[in-house]
Amino acid sequence: MESKIYKNIYVVILSLFIFSSAFANSHIDSVMTKGNQLYRDGEYAKAVDVYKQLIDEGYEGVSLFYNLGNAYYRIGDIGHAILYYEKALKISPSDEDAKHNLLFAQLSTVDRIQLLPKFFLFEWWEALLGLFSVNGWAYVLYFFYLLLLIIIGSYFFARSVKQQKMIFLSGIITLFLLAFSVSILIVKINRVEKVKSGVIVEQVVTVKSSPDPKSTDAFVIHEGLKVSLEDKFDNWVKIRLADGKVGWIESNVVESI
Repeated sequence: MESKIYKNIYVVILSLFIFSSAFANSHIDSVMTKGNQLYRDGEYAKAVDVYKQLIDEGYEGVSLFYNLGNAYYRIGDIGHAILYYEKALKISPSDEDAKHNLLFAQLSTVDRIQLLPKFFLFEWWEALLGLFSVNGWAYVLYFFYLLLLIIIGSYFFARSVKQQKMIFLSGIITLFLLAFSVSILIVKINRVEKVKSGVIVEQVVTVKSSPDPKSTDAFVIHEGLKVSLEDKFDNWVKIRLADGKVGWIESNVVESI
């Protein structure tokens, strides 16, 4: 009798979970459809408000960020357009549409920052890290893990010594790739947690030499510029540009990616 009660409770909880998930997906689809229709009708500002509704509710996604970036671009808000293209690429670094629109939006920015030269090996390493998001590299690791298990199982069913040697060699290569994937994933997670970037969302921003409005002006930057966020003090944020320049800006003029 008692086990039957627990079973009924489990069924009720599972049913509520399935219902809430279905309701959430239905709600997201409904709001996205409404925002997309407003965008197609040329009501770009209203489309922004609708897409932002989902973000305010805690939803994230490549399509949501990409569509919001497009809507912001249409109303001439280049800073927020670039911000949300960057957010889309943070989730899916290989998304070609987001990449294309980001490059197109960056043509409208004022600042042209000369990047510090990098050793070619460092460039290759950065390109490798940027191939996938954290989840993407986790899937790669999982793939090599399953492949290694299959190879180990195949070794014991090999019909000849020659087959065993080939399988053993394949296992060594797969083990190396698995270890390499683990290393990449650890670095990627560490990079996401410690290295923060943001986009300037105000048209013109005067960067200060210290977190004080009365401090010396260091340089001027404009909306749409991507910066590294290095430190925070009260309502001030320390930023670093790609060319190495460092300064302080008020936190309300930059939004984190």
